[in-house]
Amino acid sequence: MEPSFFILYVAEMSASVAFYTDLFGGSPIETSEHFTMFSLKSGVLFALWQQDDVAPTATAPGGVECCLPVTSSTDVDATMAVWRERGIRIEQQPMMMDFGYTFVGLDPDGHRLRVFAPAERAHISSARLEHAQEQDA
Repeated sequence: MEPSFFILYVAEMSASVAFYTDLFGGSPIETSEHFTMFSLKSGVLFALWQQDDVAPTATAPGGVECCLPVTSSTDVDATMAVWRERGIRIEQQPMMMDFGYTFVGLDPDGHRLRVFAPAERAHISSARLEHAQEQDA
């Protein structure tokens, strides 16, 4: 079993829909007053649910981090430049961490959007990672 559908609880649906429509470069596949869903190119479903409509009652919005991998540190820097131009709040400036080169932006509800280029030598050896990818294919 693997997750393929993610829901973020949001405070203001219209602001969040506009933010993610721009970020993903595509329109939602389902929209209602309290719920909006996007189908991403990877096949993952990504949805927004008005926080005060969630049952059972949910905690405050802003407690999720979405990770967006890119292929190089140049892509990390370029993405941050585009996000700054769009007015997306940058919470963490680009920096090298154990897992790679990364920065963090925030959506309108404070959910973290981590863009990263994996480090050449992450916690998993490249041979082990290749083996895992072959098994998934």
